[in-house]
Amino acid sequence: MYIKRNYGFWMTFNWSKKPFIIGFIYSAIICGLSFFFDKNLPIPWQPISIIGIAVAFYLGFKNNSSYDRTWEARKIYGGIVNTSRSFGAAIVSFVQGPNEEIIKKEMIYRHIAWLTALRHQLRLSRTWEHTNERLNGLYVPNVCENYFNKLDNELANFISIEELKKLQNKTNIATQLLKIQTQRFQELKNMDYIEDFRHMELYQLTKSLYDEQGRAERIKNFPFPRQYASTALWLTLVFCGFVPFGLIDIFKSAEGWMFWICPFMSALIIWIFFLMEKIGDYSENPFEGTYNDVPITSISRGIEIDLREMIDDENIPEAISAENGFLM
Repeated sequence: MYIKRNYGFWMTFNWSKKPFIIGFIYSAIICGLSFFFDKNLPIPWQPISIIGIAVAFYLGFKNNSSYDRTWEARKIYGGIVNTSRSFGAAIVSFVQGPNEEIIKKEMIYRHIAWLTALRHQLRLSRTWEHTNERLNGLYVPNVCENYFNKLDNELANFISIEELKKLQNKTNIATQLLKIQTQRFQELKNMDYIEDFRHMELYQLTKSLYDEQGRAERIKNFPFPRQYASTALWLTLVFCGFVPFGLIDIFKSAEGWMFWICPFMSALIIWIFFLMEKIGDYSENPFEGTYNDVPITSISRGIEIDLREMIDDENIPEAISAENGFLM
């Protein structure tokens, strides 16, 4: 997530310059054929503008839908923040008995392990995501190959080696960690560390975490429908292919060098439409590890800090800092 006030113009242009460059070369060829070889290439701008209006409406629909996916992902992690704090406060307040401090730390740490596992799982690549555009040094195209080593190293800081070994062959480690939590609740109830009412309250908090995990996995595992995404791209391509022919019709009466504004204006229009399409395209997948992700690493670290402070833990890490304006 970019946290400065605005993307710089040159940052934006550099990210999306390919359509402008290709559009300029393409338009220059069309205008050159019309000017030097007196080819009758102009097409009236009116029908092209109607296509452009239709494409603009469609891109608006796509971008709104893509933004909804990103905003829903942020709301999901907002729910995880709230439920995690409630869970931590409940553990600290409800668990009472011999060695209660050790048990509280165990439960809090297992919850942090769940946050870690979920974060790693959501960052695994899918075939429809922009894997080659991952942030260098943080999320690279081979993140899937490094998944288990990285995850095991992080989980080892929060759960026992025995517990970690039991999880290694599981396909959804985050789900299994919540299951272990619920089993531990029952054990604590049987040992009279918590009573029935508090046991059920802890289970309801865990159920809320399952719900939030399922919502995040729904966004991760179900892509923005490809028929809508593909249609937006092809309609934009068709419209932009006609743009220089329409502008020749407008600039053909210009005298001297004024005619040669046509390739630049064509490239500018092409760039604007492809930029809109690209913004929607890169907003579809809020957990793919690129520049516009929901900052789940930073959010998870914030939760970890809150929970560990609740139990007066030592060596609490610092909050994640932005790098070059990007917070992950």
